[in-house]
This record gives sequence, C-alpha cells and structure tokens, in this order.
Amino acid sequence: MNLADCYRILGLRSGASFTEIKASYRRLARQYHPDMNPDDQRAKDRFITLTEAYRFLASVVKPTAEEAAEFRARQSPSQSPSQAPEAAPSDVPDRTTSPGSPPKVKITTKPVQVQYNPNLSESDRQLKQASYEQLQQFLKLRRFPRAIALVEGLAQRIPQDPEVRQWQAITYQRWGRQLVDDRQLDKARLYLKKALRTDPHNRSLWAEVEKDFRRMEQVY
Repeated sequence: MNLADCYRILGLRSGASFTEIKASYRRLARQYHPDMNPDDQRAKDRFITLTEAYRFLASVVKPTAEEAAEFRARQSPSQSPSQAPEAAPSDVPDRTTSPGSPPKVKITTKPVQVQYNPNLSESDRQLKQASYEQLQQFLKLRRFPRAIALVEGLAQRIPQDPEVRQWQAITYQRWGRQLVDDRQLDKARLYLKKALRTDPHNRSLWAEVEKDFRRMEQVY
C-alpha cells in the first residue's frame, strides 16, 4: 500500500491535510465498524483496510502547529462542557492518543502490541502493527490465502524483522494444517516444509509441524 493508495482508500485527494484525513477516517470507520455490521465480512475487511491506510498516512502527514494546538485544547481537562465538541461515544479520542494516532473507535477486543524493533522507521512500525491485527483476523476466519499474501508482502517490505518472519512461518503452518484436514496432502506437505524453512530455529513451530506430519501419516 503506497501513499496514493491510502489517500484513495480514505476518499481523499492527494495532499489532503491531517484534519481532512482524520475526519474522513472517523466518518468511514463509523460506517464500516464491525459492531455496526456484525454479519458483513466485507465491512470488516473494509474497516481493517481503512485503519491501515489511516495509520500509514498519520505517520507521514503531520498536523500543522494550528491543528496540534487545537487537538491539545480539545484534550484539556479544564475544557468546560459547553466548549466540548459534540461526538458519538465511539468518536471520542482517547486522552493518551497523540495527534498522529488514529481517532479512538470503540472495538470489542484490544489489539496486542507487537514487539518494538528500533531498526524500523515509524511508518514501518505502524504498518507492522496494522498488518498484525489484519493477519489475526484472516487466521481467525481461516482465510489462509489472504493471510499468506498479507504476510509475504509484509516480509518483503521489512525482511530484517525476525517477528515478521515468525508470523510468516506460522501462517504457512496453519494453512498446511488446514490442507491436511481437507485431504490435500501434497499441498499440505509443501506449506509445512515452507514453514520450517522460513523459521528453522523455532522449536515450537517444529513441534506443531511434526504433529501435522503424523496426522498425514494417519490419513495415508
């Protein structure tokens, strides 16, 4: 996902201001939020993509001095109720949120923070966190081809990150296990071996792959 793609996803022209980016994200996040669309998988995927695009733009497009001052004023505890902007409960920013962070939108589960890698740029760290959250959704829903495409793209973007390599190997193993269940044994063997090649020193991964190979022997 490049800069132009992020603007397009949020329905903005290239070069839109931080305020415009934030407002567009809030509007679209409310529209596609999973809590508002509990049975709509496309809406959930759209929400994830919107959040990823926002985080990338927020790491690149910084607020002006006036925008930052306005944000701090809105977060001030001394602000009287008459001065506070009206907002839906899911649209109230967290007091610990910085101007470059996504506006707080109510979600049902708290995202797990990935390991901090000081060798990554801020934009890559943001991308890594967003990709991890999206990857977890794909794995939970057993959308393994999309999970593999996501993690392989992330590994190409930040190949030096060992945690991303671990995610890639685990995704291969999970897909291989599903293929065993589906009796696609040749394809399962291929992905299980790819998992071991990707993260060969992961003992837990080796144990899981060995279980999968034993299941394949039982199928035979």
